[in-house]
Amino acid sequence: MDSDESPERARGWRWWLWPALLLSFLIFAVPQTFFIAMGLHRNLGFGRISETYTLANYRRIVSDPLYLSSFALTLELSLVATAIGLLLGFPTAYVLARVRGRLASFLVSVLLISSFITVVIKVLGLIVILSQNGLVNGLLLRLRLLAAPLPLLSNRIGVLIGLVHYTLPFLVLILFSVIQTIPKSLEEAAESQGASRLSVLRRVVVPLSMPGVVAGGLIAFNMAMGAFTSAVLLGGGRVLTLPVLIQRKIVFDVDYPLGSALSTALLIVVFLINVLVTVLATRLSHPARALA
Repeated sequence: MDSDESPERARGWRWWLWPALLLSFLIFAVPQTFFIAMGLHRNLGFGRISETYTLANYRRIVSDPLYLSSFALTLELSLVATAIGLLLGFPTAYVLARVRGRLASFLVSVLLISSFITVVIKVLGLIVILSQNGLVNGLLLRLRLLAAPLPLLSNRIGVLIGLVHYTLPFLVLILFSVIQTIPKSLEEAAESQGASRLSVLRRVVVPLSMPGVVAGGLIAFNMAMGAFTSAVLLGGGRVLTLPVLIQRKIVFDVDYPLGSALSTALLIVVFLINVLVTVLATRLSHPARALA
């Protein structure tokens, strides 16, 4: 009796999900609708916009080298930051997933707490560490590995470090949750058949965790593409990623239409990249379907 009623109860409770989903959609969709609509007007100066619709802002974006180079720079930094995050995050997540006892809980708790710290505080800490008189340059100079301090701030290297530092905790947590679901007995079975540790990781752990790698990589990439604080503070205003450029157009130039058009273009590019990667990952995970 209870077993027959449980599916009906589960379906009944699912209806309570729709109000939250609808509210989340409205919170996301309504501001984006205003952004898209604003980008279809012409800037008249002093915060005024035209009443007629035009594609002039989008034509300006695709024809002006400044905006094209900003798109390319943002994409390049985001891709490199995601790749570095995966290279650093996967081994870390694997070790955390295989550590037993209180140590694993403690390390995951520290990672969670660090991910909740405000981005501004993290970036200010990085500025202190990466400055010419900071910890990194001071250590390298004392070890006599450098003759002069490295310029790690107000350039692309600083922004890249900030993006990796910003996205890495979330990436590790995602990979940790995926790797934890892979039974350790599979690795032990492969090792009992003579496989080396590297072969086990390459042929067992990595393929089984690939959905999490793709999902975590996309989340880290999306966060890096929209990151503003790391880019503006660690870049010193010299590294014009797209979020920094959007902020300048809206706040300094008071050009709301162009800033909205840039925001819409960024949203479209990120969305298309996510769709493309998801489709490719799905096809590669089904070789027979890809060959068909």
